Amino acid sequence: MIDPLAEVVMLLQPSARFSKLVFGASPWRVSRLDSGHPSYCVVLEGGCHVAIDGHEPIELIAGDFMLIPAAYGVAMSSIVPPPPGVETLAPIALGNNEFRIGDPDSPVDTRIMAGHCSFGSPDAALLVALLPRIVHVRGEQRLATLVQLVRDESREQRPAREVVLSRLLEVLLIEALRSSAQTTASPGLVRGLSDGRLAAAIRGMHEQPTRAWTVAELAKQAALSRSTFFERFNRAVGVAPMEYLLTWRMALAKDLLRRNEGRVAEIAQRVGYSSASTFSVAFTRHVGRPPSQYAREEQPVTDDT
Repeated sequence: MIDPLAEVVMLLQPSARFSKLVFGASPWRVSRLDSGHPSYCVVLEGGCHVAIDGHEPIELIAGDFMLIPAAYGVAMSSIVPPPPGVETLAPIALGNNEFRIGDPDSPVDTRIMAGHCSFGSPDAALLVALLPRIVHVRGEQRLATLVQLVRDESREQRPAREVVLSRLLEVLLIEALRSSAQTTASPGLVRGLSDGRLAAAIRGMHEQPTRAWTVAELAKQAALSRSTFFERFNRAVGVAPMEYLLTWRMALAKDLLRRNEGRVAEIAQRVGYSSASTFSVAFTRHVGRPPSQYAREEQPVTDDT
């Protein structure tokens, strides 16, 4: 059986970029611009508040894990933040990717492991749109263990280090996403898959992307009326069913074009289009470049020396 979540994660190509251990001494407050980079943090001890892109802060406590597939502004503070207008001193580097922040005269009351990962796929923005805006998991020791393995591996120059980090990050991402599969998750693929009825329709789209799906046929897969399915899918996944199908088809097409897996007409058929011209129009509208141009410009660089 096709696993839509695993397919999305594999196409994303996650890899490790940076991880650090932060010791916090209350009170403290930090903020940064991330330019859409995916990031995560796990609270090992104590707690903190995290606000993403100006939204209401989320309280994290020991054992909590947060994954942010794409953020442009992140603000963090101690549970009791500094008074308004009081600046926090810049983090002090302790060496070995460890930092201390907050009152230098106060005892450490919070330990946080935070890091960035990167998505190797040029389709990252397209695929991230299928994921929840924020993944917040509470009380999952498996995640904390995985993050510790990432941190340990990133500090050692062992053979095949990058391969191991990439695989660990992939497992971490899948584990975080499936752990958040509940109705309280923000809209996205994970929330859709947590609904048994919607999951049947989503799996159908992934198993048969070439099928001429209609909303009525997808509703039949979900054993729901057309109107109920359409509204329920929109609410859970955050996009309309046919928009999700288009996004997935375009992700598959871009991957096939980059890997030179056939002529444009062949790829058009493999992602559900009856003609190359229809596919080219849809691809150009969605991606901004015709498929033939995209294939030429996105070919992976090879070293022939």
